[in-house]
Amino acid sequence: MKTPSVENWLQVRPEGLYVVPADLYIDPQRPVERAVVTHGHADHARPGQERVLATAETLAIMRHRMGAEGAPRAPQALRYGEALEIDGVRLRLAPAGHVLGSAQVVLEHGGCRVVVSGDYKRRRDPTCAPFEVVPCDVFITEATFGLPVFQHPADRDEMAKLLHSLQVFPESAHVVGCYALGKCQRLIMMLREAGWDGPIWLHGAQIGLCDLYRAHGVALGELRPATVADRESLRGGIVLAPPSAIQDRWARRLPDPVVCMASGWMQVRQRAKQRGVQLPLIVSDHADWPELQRTVIETGCAQLWVTHGQEEPLVHWARGQGIDARALYLLGLGEEEEAA
Repeated sequence: MKTPSVENWLQVRPEGLYVVPADLYIDPQRPVERAVVTHGHADHARPGQERVLATAETLAIMRHRMGAEGAPRAPQALRYGEALEIDGVRLRLAPAGHVLGSAQVVLEHGGCRVVVSGDYKRRRDPTCAPFEVVPCDVFITEATFGLPVFQHPADRDEMAKLLHSLQVFPESAHVVGCYALGKCQRLIMMLREAGWDGPIWLHGAQIGLCDLYRAHGVALGELRPATVADRESLRGGIVLAPPSAIQDRWARRLPDPVVCMASGWMQVRQRAKQRGVQLPLIVSDHADWPELQRTVIETGCAQLWVTHGQEEPLVHWARGQGIDARALYLLGLGEEEEAA
């Protein structure tokens, strides 16, 4: 598959990935005149942008998180599959399966198709549209878990671990550290599918985005604020909270808490130990190593550009498959929940 002179019209600049003929940036790290935003996590959706193309859900998340002052001044919503022509560049969005409204950016120009993945996963997630493979000449992929060691277990097995612990420690509240956007809502739905039909308690920082998900048609069941609950009502319950909250004095008010954390990084035992996690739950919103490999092959790309995460191992593997691969080293991108 040919890749005619992509570097002439797609460049890495300090602001981010720049589409030259369309004069726009993808997930810029600084305020710019025109941007495409793949999803609402803060390392991809920065405040102060002027004109922003994104899904309606991502724009709603940006408004919720940034307020009127930080949200895009001229937002434009695009449905999945809806195409725009911008100065000779055909642009559309395809589902990325990462969080509500997350999208891949599909660019066509000069006889070449480029797909910018943003963050993505291949696992089933009832809270967002599933990842769609888009055949392309150049695939620009994340590599958050781009090491062979990252082979995440089945989600249902991780939920079974949590429910088993609740049976073993019925007097304890299980507090689960999880990021407020995407991971929290996905955990709720996974617990519902695993048979937990009781209330799920939320730290105050989780409530607003759960309300936003509900407004976009995601049925989360009964949720209650943990902050105002009495101690005894939380016994035997599940409390979802930001990762930072499970380590501060807020968690101490919970009855005999069992500290859990839901993240792909929980596969690294030392990370769990450092954070005082008693029950690590390996639940990731990013593709693991086999899923990264599978996705690259399925796109049929002749060139692979790897952005943030473990770039070099994926580049090395791709070259072994006969794919022209390189690392982009885009700054400022990474899993936001880890920073939290």
